[in-house]
Amino acid sequence: MQQGERIVYGKGMAASISHTLRTLGNSDLQLTPIGFGAWAIGGGDWAFAWGPQDDKQSIDAIHRALDLGINWIDTAAVYGLGHSEEVVARALKGVSKRPYVFTKCSRRWRADGTIYGALQPASLAEELEGSLRRLGVETIDLYQVHWPDPDAEIEAAWEALERFRAQGKIRWIGVSNFNAEQMKRIQKVAPITSLQPPYSMLRRAIEAEILPFAQKNGIGVINYSPMLSGMLTGKMTAARVAAMPADDWRKRAVEFNEPRLSRNLRLVELLREIGQGHNVNPGVVAVAWTLHHPAITAAIVGGRSGQQVEEIAPAMEFRLSEDEYQRVNSYLAADAA
Repeated sequence: MQQGERIVYGKGMAASISHTLRTLGNSDLQLTPIGFGAWAIGGGDWAFAWGPQDDKQSIDAIHRALDLGINWIDTAAVYGLGHSEEVVARALKGVSKRPYVFTKCSRRWRADGTIYGALQPASLAEELEGSLRRLGVETIDLYQVHWPDPDAEIEAAWEALERFRAQGKIRWIGVSNFNAEQMKRIQKVAPITSLQPPYSMLRRAIEAEILPFAQKNGIGVINYSPMLSGMLTGKMTAARVAAMPADDWRKRAVEFNEPRLSRNLRLVELLREIGQGHNVNPGVVAVAWTLHHPAITAAIVGGRSGQQVEEIAPAMEFRLSEDEYQRVNSYLAADAA
């Protein structure tokens, strides 16, 4: 069991584990091992879209995630240029047991939809008010600096977020896509509750310095893209990538193009083989691989429909054995050689 992890028993079940909750960094936030990622539900009308998305399906996906016990949602102001936050608010309207809601700042957009980085305190204050309004809440559970851009302004930005926290508009503050040196700099201003980096078996750069730094400093880590934006779900094929809509950002991504596409699809077959022994799909194995690292608190998984959420829900409980974990790592090492 990881540090800060506690067992939650199902109703009337004194001995069987329903799922575990993990404490996020220095906070009182108790997270399920996976959370609902709301990037894709922003829709298709912006630069980093996943293609068209039906809002009703998005709301159904969120409701199914909550029904299955997922207790946190991660979104950002820039996802769909505000639309993702609005959809999250619609989904949570009238929900009796609200999940934690996390969002992000620092990526702004102009009237023509172009996105730029902004970390000036006045800009962040404006962004915060916009997110509070769209989400329909008075306080955001975790507010994260989305990108350290511009780098020279991260200390001033962190000071502003700490001020917003003291005002009661934010409960906890975190960062996303920061390196260890940048975290060292802002630590001098105020403590860091969490880091949100990309992490999967195909994106392991953070293992060298960033994850050890987070562990040493008690910073919680919620990783995004554990299935590499759908690549490791078991549903991706060369034909499906070729048929993606023009406004799906993945058509331009290196991992979705040759020569890496074929290599990645071979890896999925290994994950499929491991998963078959436990009656879980390759995506669940991919998420479990990231959760195996002791620095990872919880993983963000996206879902564009209730069915997609159901397919990945076993990642709440499924864990790889040490032998299975090493089997994947041996394959990755041999494939990279």
